[in-house]
Amino acid sequence: MNSTPARHDEAGLSFEDAALGRGLPAEVEAVIQHAGRLPHAPDEAEALLRQARAMAPTHPAPLIALYRFHFYGHRLREALAVAQEALAVARTALGPGFGSSPPTAEQARFDAAVRFYLFTLKGHAYLSLRLGDVAAGKQALEELRRLDPQDCVGGAVLEQVLARQGLDEDDDIFATPQRPRGWAQKAPA
Repeated sequence: MNSTPARHDEAGLSFEDAALGRGLPAEVEAVIQHAGRLPHAPDEAEALLRQARAMAPTHPAPLIALYRFHFYGHRLREALAVAQEALAVARTALGPGFGSSPPTAEQARFDAAVRFYLFTLKGHAYLSLRLGDVAAGKQALEELRRLDPQDCVGGAVLEQVLARQGLDEDDDIFATPQRPRGWAQKAPA
């Protein structure tokens, strides 16, 4: 179903395969697993995850592990920084022409590299909004909307949350029917 040309790293691994967790060297996987067994030692766990990242700098798995570590540890600024790194890795893998036009609906649904980029962009938008950087959140949402007009990764829900921002706590947000999944006709101002 992938209609984009395969993108390979220096070891011949396609980014699509890597985004699905394939091709991670066993020693890197072992470091990530060891970090996961250290919930009582977050500093040591983070050091191990950074080591895994250095061992496999173009593979998304260490980035995903580091992102989750920060996100679930409620360290949102650090998670945002990892999301920015992940976007850069994905952009490199997708090539310089990526984003000049939106990927096809098929790519947005089935191309692992494109989906990795779109989901990471969605995470970036969410974290930016949570951290109060509305301008960066809106910018990420605009890019997501442009690249995923069919809302295959569900980014429109963030637009809906953003549109409801500023309602008084007395407003009954449930009085009006919620919009179905998908982007609004016009982007929020």
